[in-house]
Amino acid sequence: MTDPAAWLTPLVLAAAVATAAATGSLFRPGAWYAGLRKPGWTPPNRLFPVAWTLLYIAMAWAAWTVAASGSPLAVAALALWCWQLVLNAVWSPVFFGLHRIGAGLVVILFLLGAVALTTWAFFEVSTLAGLLLLPYLGWIGYASALNVAIWRLNPEPHRP
Repeated sequence: MTDPAAWLTPLVLAAAVATAAATGSLFRPGAWYAGLRKPGWTPPNRLFPVAWTLLYIAMAWAAWTVAASGSPLAVAALALWCWQLVLNAVWSPVFFGLHRIGAGLVVILFLLGAVALTTWAFFEVSTLAGLLLLPYLGWIGYASALNVAIWRLNPEPHRP
């Protein structure tokens, strides 16, 4: 008989990622975001769903690689992964839902730190897992810079 954890673990990790991704679907940019002043290097809105889909797939794959590694560091690395996933899920409701640019900036800077720590921990367990998180780390760094620029261009409170 096959070990249930062999299929249950990737299923649970995928469900966790899907749950975090759902906040991005529930709290969309909308008219409020469209009305904000943004820097010229803001990517087009159509890029975000594509980028996030690929990033979430890579995040789940990286976590599964760590979970399956058998490394004594896997539990700590996955705890960091869970923490960054919570911060990831919180950012959209704060920024897009509450229209709080400054609070969103605080969340995304904590997220950036958590993703950096998670990436480092994943590299300690598996080179592949660490590599899978590098695009995510880059994207969060870029998103953090974008959040800073939007915060500077739109003094709070900025509500329609």
